[in-house]
Amino acid sequence: MTRTLTLDTYRLMGRSGLRVSPLALGAATFGTDWGWGSERDESRRLFDTYVERGGNFIDTADTYTDGSSHRLLGEFIRDRRDGLVLATKYSTLRRPGDPNANGAHRKNLFASVETSLRELNTDYIDLLYLHVWDFRTPIDEILRGLDDLVRQGKVLYVGISNAPAWQVSRMQAIADLRGWSPLVALQIEFNLIERTGERDLIPMAREMGLGMVPYSPLAGGVLTGKYGRDDLTASPTAVGDGTRRNLALGTLTERNLAIADVVKEVATELDRTPAQVALAWTLRHPHVTAPIIGARTAAQLSDNLGALEVDFAAAHLARLDEVSTIALGFPHDILAGDHIRTVTTGDLRIETRR
Repeated sequence: MTRTLTLDTYRLMGRSGLRVSPLALGAATFGTDWGWGSERDESRRLFDTYVERGGNFIDTADTYTDGSSHRLLGEFIRDRRDGLVLATKYSTLRRPGDPNANGAHRKNLFASVETSLRELNTDYIDLLYLHVWDFRTPIDEILRGLDDLVRQGKVLYVGISNAPAWQVSRMQAIADLRGWSPLVALQIEFNLIERTGERDLIPMAREMGLGMVPYSPLAGGVLTGKYGRDDLTASPTAVGDGTRRNLALGTLTERNLAIADVVKEVATELDRTPAQVALAWTLRHPHVTAPIIGARTAAQLSDNLGALEVDFAAAHLARLDEVSTIALGFPHDILAGDHIRTVTTGDLRIETRR
């Protein structure tokens, strides 16, 4: 049995003293520039609902809804800025046609942060992520640029998203050795359908002191139970139809719908919604700091926040884990196998405490 959480039951972000709510409010839905999302008034209701219940962790990015997400948040946070942990990102394309308006390099980093500060109407960013790994910029250029921003007080903490585990661990080691600002957060896609982060990214984050901030905990809506087998042969909807359905179609497979079916069964037994069960599974994962919820309406947000109250029995978790399990692959499977244990430790019993 697990205890009920609240948004003001705060968690530490990685190896920092920063306190964040156990569910982050994603602001990628603030604005309708991409053909879906929330108009200003509904976005304000989402923000107020979250904050009034004790939430303090807001996630956005410089290019979300073509900047509307930043500008709306800049308006909403005006009277309560210091009470919030505001996370944003850089490296995605800000200006088509400008070769330096994207990427992880120093010029784009500083230009992106200055734009974000202006649009968010704030003097500092609590947590800045490198949004997407670009395979081009030297690691020391990225780390030194981030550290300079921290020393200037424009950024307080730094993190990374959508990057290979070996590059992240290399960055953390270099930052430690040179006395630069360490990474404190790792943002990856992680949910009952997408668990491949368990192979390397999650163990790396635990070992290197990064807090885990999963995005898409509902797998683009697949885990809410809104799709069925008929959707397996559906064609993508046109961009701009006011929905995000086309984003989910790539994850509609027989395997994933089977996982969604078990989520629905557990939800029925617990008298909860499938979205609450799927979110709660990610929320209760021992290495997760705060999943990001991306509601479009106040009703969706209220339903998502109900995940804090989901109380799993061991049998429920076992069913969810079993239907969604993945093969860890080499070398993880062989290292966990009986043969390796026999040839390395024999019948020696070792108690490990960490």
